[in-house]
Formats: sequence, structure tokens, C-alpha cells
Amino acid sequence: MDVILVGLPGSGKTAVGRRLAHHHGAEFIDLDEVVERHAGQSIPDIFASQGEAGFRSLERAAVADLGPADRDPAVRRVVATGGGAVLDPRNRWRLYRRRLPIWLDARPEVLAQRLRRSPTIRPLVVGRDPISAMRGLADGRRPFYAGAERVNAIVQLPSVLETVDNLVAEAPSRRGTLLLRSDSRLGRVTIGEGILGTALVEELMRLEARRAVVITEPGAWNAVGGEIRESLAARAIPLEIVELPQGEAAKRMAVIEETARTLADLRVARDEPLVAVGGGALGDAAGFLAAVWLRGVPLIHLPTTLVAQIDSSIGGKTGVDLPEGKNLIGAFHQPAAIVIDVAVLRSLPERERRAALGEAVKMAILGDERLFELLESDGDAIVHGEDAVFEDGTVAELVERCAWKKIEVVSADEREADSDAGAGRIRLNLGHTVGHGLEAAAGYSGLRHGEAVAYGLRAACRLGAALGSTPGARADRVEALLSRLGLGVDPLHLALDAILAALDTDKKHAGDGRLRWVLPNEAGVEVRDDVPVDLIEEIVGGVLAGSGAPART
Repeated sequence: MDVILVGLPGSGKTAVGRRLAHHHGAEFIDLDEVVERHAGQSIPDIFASQGEAGFRSLERAAVADLGPADRDPAVRRVVATGGGAVLDPRNRWRLYRRRLPIWLDARPEVLAQRLRRSPTIRPLVVGRDPISAMRGLADGRRPFYAGAERVNAIVQLPSVLETVDNLVAEAPSRRGTLLLRSDSRLGRVTIGEGILGTALVEELMRLEARRAVVITEPGAWNAVGGEIRESLAARAIPLEIVELPQGEAAKRMAVIEETARTLADLRVARDEPLVAVGGGALGDAAGFLAAVWLRGVPLIHLPTTLVAQIDSSIGGKTGVDLPEGKNLIGAFHQPAAIVIDVAVLRSLPERERRAALGEAVKMAILGDERLFELLESDGDAIVHGEDAVFEDGTVAELVERCAWKKIEVVSADEREADSDAGAGRIRLNLGHTVGHGLEAAAGYSGLRHGEAVAYGLRAACRLGAALGSTPGARADRVEALLSRLGLGVDPLHLALDAILAALDTDKKHAGDGRLRWVLPNEAGVEVRDDVPVDLIEEIVGGVLAGSGAPART
């Protein structure tokens, strides 16, 4: 077994690690020492000559060089990481999966005092007020440390070692891998692999729920219901299942009324959470129910599709469709918890994974260059569900980068009050203006949401290029990526007039009635409300004709 020690600078990872390794007769590895040895420089010198980016690259290589996890139940290696090693999603995948990660936690103020007495130079702290610096590091890193087992690092070393030994003894019974846990006003977000049932039980117990009232649809429940039933039964938590129609059909007012009457029959109380198990449409409908039932009850999202995991389950928007437009009736209702299990994505149909990457491309355009590169290099393998991208952490990194980006955007502008695309939530509407128009014109059938967004992204790039907002090279890169992923390629046989009519009812109109368009620029996006109608008609008509690339087979 490999024991991985993580935590802030000064938390005692090296001291605890050496004692723990000696106690178990195991090898001790200090990743900072490995980096220094390979670089032939001290860490302060690496920062001085190569910057933090250079150091992180060397650190990533050192983590990869650890190789496969040792599956022996006895402790064979103890690894002390640098304080920021787990910020990289791929590092965390390699360090936490099939290993025992332990977070040595302590208050930043205490660690700042330790660092004042330490002869070791900490590049991210030196020259700054130690307490302020440590508080900043703690706030930024807490979600990534939280995937590990937390141990109080302030008590005496023998007590720390005793606690760690107890965790080592319990390690063989651990199930799944927790990668991230973040608590905010957007709810508790948990990301991991193989955690769906156990994490749901944990959230229900945290909310003191007397039963699990699950809102789901047949496809999702057939895929994951067995695991959820087993976990609930193990803790004797009663289960009630309420099924909605599959897909966008769940988002009709008649369905909402019928389901609300079922909740009345079940006597669902105000303090009882609803558990949404399914994709984006199911989550929208269940979220709306949670927002309006008894004027608001807690909600737990268990998104089972890629598009729901990276987008729709996060942010608190709920919605119901009308024939006149998508999500015209809705509410902001933040969930109590979102449990994202990347393992459930393995069984998705290929089309579902492909369509979801339309939303992932949108997130990349918003300013995540690493996500852009990941989609360019591995997007096709993700679409086809290749084992390699699930095993090496590519899919987990994709999900985390998209989800975390949306958390950051929504946290800064929860109710889309800021019209500035540089800071506001409106930038998440990139590709959605035309995308929602296409869905409405298609009668909300036959076209996946992510597929519609991909066509919308092509339209946004072409509009931006025509108006001088989007550099040609950037527009070409986006369209080339979409074509590589097989998105927005085929002609759509939809009426242009119906799409334009849907744009007239779009929610993104400004107070003066002009439609606000989110368009790509050099490094992100910008909002414009001066797009000529004739240009819109020309560009949307061109998008409907297809990209000219070979059609999917």
C-alpha cells in the first residue's frame, strides 16, 4: 500500500512521513527532494529560473514516475508531496486513486508560526505576510486536500502517527476514490470515482434525512439504481422512487403537476431533500420541483450523464419548457449537494458523450487553455469511451475542469446580474442563443442539447469574426475542434423562420429589447447587442447547411 501525505507547507508531511515509513519498514519518498535531484537545483532556484509553471511541470513528472499503486495491504511506500502538488487534477488522480491519501490539516495561523521558525525557504510564502499567505493557500487548496482522509496535524506526533495507523488498518475496506470536495453557497460539490452510493448516504445523513426520495427516469435508474439501493440498504435508509419521462419530455408543466401530486401522496415534508438521479433534463425538472414544492426543499444532484456532470447540475438554474421557448419557466435554487461520479460515464452511449463535449468546448473557449488542449488531443478517445482515458484520469480531469470553471463563474454572479462577459454568468450562454433556438425549432426532440450548443458555437464564432470580435485563427481553431469531435457537422433540416422566432423570445434580451450575444474574442468572450438581423439570418442559415466536413458514421 502507498500512503500519500498532503497538506499545506509546515503541516509536517516530511516529519510524519519519515516516522511512519520507519514504523512500517517502508520506503519514504519526498517528492520535493525528487524534483530537486532531477533538476539539479533547489526549489527556490527552480522558481527563480523557471517560475512556478516550470516547477509544476517537474513536480508532475515526479508524480508520474511513482508508477502504479502498490496494492499490497501492507504499507510499502510513504510519499510526502509538495503543498501544491494536488492542485493538478492529473496529479490528484495518480496520488489518490488506489492509494491511501492523508491530509495533515492545521490552522493557517499555526502553520505560519511554524514557517517563521523553519530554515526551509517556501517560494510561495517568502516576502509576504506569513499568516495572510497561509490563509490564502488554505482557502484555495482546501477542496483538493479534502479528497484525502483528514488528520489533525497540530497534536503531538505520536497521536498523529496513531491516527494514521488506524486509517492504514481501515484502508482495505475503502470504496471508490474521492478527488475533490468543495463547500460553498452553491452547495457541497463532490467529485470522485465509484462514490455514487456512499457519497449519497453521507449527504443524506448530513441533512438528517429520514429517507431518500429519488426523482429519476428509467434509463438512469437502470444504470445506477442497483448501487444506490445497496448503499441505502446498508444504512437502513428507506427509498422512495418517483419516475419522470426520459429527456426533455420531463420538462413539461403537466409532468411537474403530476409529480407534485405524487410528492403529496408521499407526504414529502419541507425538510426532506429530493434526490435527482439522471441527466440534464431530469435535473432541470427535479430542481424546479425542489424549488416550488412547499416553497422550497433541499435538493441533491446525482448527475449520470457527462453534460449534467460538467454543466447543468451546477449553478442552481432550474427550468421547464414552453412551446415558445426553452426554460422560460424556472427558478434559481441551489442544491444542498452535487455528487459527481465519473465511473458512471463509462456506460453512456457514444452520442451522449459526444454531445456533452459541445459544452466542454464552450468552457475551453472561456479561457481554459489546458482544457482546449485536452479536447484536441483526447476528445475523440473520450467520445468513443476508450478505457485508456478513463484509467489515466483524462475523463476525470475533463469533468473537474469544466465543473470547477462553472463553479467559479457562478460564484461570482449567481443570478446573472452582471452583464459584463468578463465577469458575469452571462458568458456561460456562449453558443446557447442559437442552440436554444435550434432546440425550440426541433420541438425539443431529435437534437441533444450539447449538439445544439455546438452549432451555436459555430454561429458565435462566425458572427464574432464578421463583427471583428473573434480573431480568424481563434474561430478556425474552435471550428476545427468541433469538426474533429463530429459536432455541428451535419446539415439540419429546420426552418430558419422558426429559429429566428425562438430568438425573439430568448431570455438574454437587454432592457431595451436588443438581444445580447456572447461572442469569442482573443482570450475569452465578450457581450454585444449590436448584431445586425440580416447578419444573424445569414450566419444561422450557413450553420444549418452544415460545416462541410464529412458527416458522422
